[in-house]
Amino acid sequence: MKILLIEDDASLRSFMRVLLNAQGYETIEASNGRQGITLSLSYAFDIIILDLGLPDIDGLEVLSQIRPFVQCSIIIVSARDKENDKITALDSGADDYLTKPFSAQELLARLRVGLRHRPIQKQEVETRIQIKDLCVDFEKHSCMVSDQEIHLTPIEFQVLGILMLHHGKVMTHHNLVKQVWGEGSLDSDIQTLRVTMANLRRKIELNPAQPKYILTEIGIGYRFIEN
Repeated sequence: MKILLIEDDASLRSFMRVLLNAQGYETIEASNGRQGITLSLSYAFDIIILDLGLPDIDGLEVLSQIRPFVQCSIIIVSARDKENDKITALDSGADDYLTKPFSAQELLARLRVGLRHRPIQKQEVETRIQIKDLCVDFEKHSCMVSDQEIHLTPIEFQVLGILMLHHGKVMTHHNLVKQVWGEGSLDSDIQTLRVTMANLRRKIELNPAQPKYILTEIGIGYRFIEN
């Protein structure tokens, strides 16, 4: 079983690593949000343990960015003990919420529950999708165009994945920005989305000026073309 620890507190991270390794779990560690996002999208984990108080990105934003692409249980560990914090995290896609400080036995019990929590959902969620000659594998975090591997940044991969999962439907600028950058996204993120889209098209389109994959719906958003 592979577990990702996204936690900036080195001593707590070490405690969890030793505890989990002793139980036979394999652990991979991230000390900040951006590293956690990259690892989440690069490997298939059985559990993700996520702190909310990260130094670069709030844990809720990390949660909103990785949830559409990972099918494993996500357990929040946080010193935020207010009811509203717990509700917000659970509504945003977390499967469980563990308040710091916690005991070793409580953490292990939550992990056992988490490992039982999502087997049906794993079968239902697509981990690989191919449309035309473009293929995205969410578990391997890979993108292939005409059997050629294309290197995408984590953000580019997220945007492409969202559009492909909703192929044929218009995804508004606001919806895309919210899913990629989180609830606290700003209007300026729409311009960042446009830049991301331009870079993405340069990588996957034969002629970015006449795209055959991603169509711009002027003033609204983007649509992944089915035919």
